[in-house]
Amino acid sequence: MSVRILALVGSLRAGSHNRQLAETAVKLAPAGAEVALYEGLAEIPFYNEDIDVEGGVPAAAAKLREAAAGADALLLFTPEYNGTIPAVLKNAIDWLSRPFGAGAIGGKPVVVVGTAFGQYGGVWAQDEARKAVGIAGGKVVEDIKLSIPGSVTRFAETHPADDSEVTEQLTEVVNRLHALVDAEQTAA
Repeated sequence: MSVRILALVGSLRAGSHNRQLAETAVKLAPAGAEVALYEGLAEIPFYNEDIDVEGGVPAAAAKLREAAAGADALLLFTPEYNGTIPAVLKNAIDWLSRPFGAGAIGGKPVVVVGTAFGQYGGVWAQDEARKAVGIAGGKVVEDIKLSIPGSVTRFAETHPADDSEVTEQLTEVVNRLHALVDAEQTAA
């Protein structure tokens, strides 16, 4: 049985270093695992209970929920915007948290990683994302972390996939998440 990991990126910018990290994770997936990069977070309207009704859920939000429901785990890549999580990622978490008590990420392992310009690599945003995901029902994996500082200078002329330290660390993240989910599936 293959482990399906859904990757969500909190930056919409085409040249985003977090997107590049996610694309690299797709390539680094070990045998028996698939990392799927989700496209379409920009099309999802801001969460509003008035439009989250049976038969009326916006198609973009329903597509996200379906993708998350079909995944065994999630891997979130977040930059840090003004010391916190980007709105697009928070919005995705909000949609995935509903319906209350039965959201698409309920009980699923979730790992949060990322890169940011600051000296701590976006740890504030990552901590906020973990908090939101945990409250939303996801099973936050606290011991798998990766914060890469200095993204603007570190990746100015180098793609994350060409940085051996980054690929080694990201490979470990993906392998550990895969092993965790695989062990859970075997035990079930």
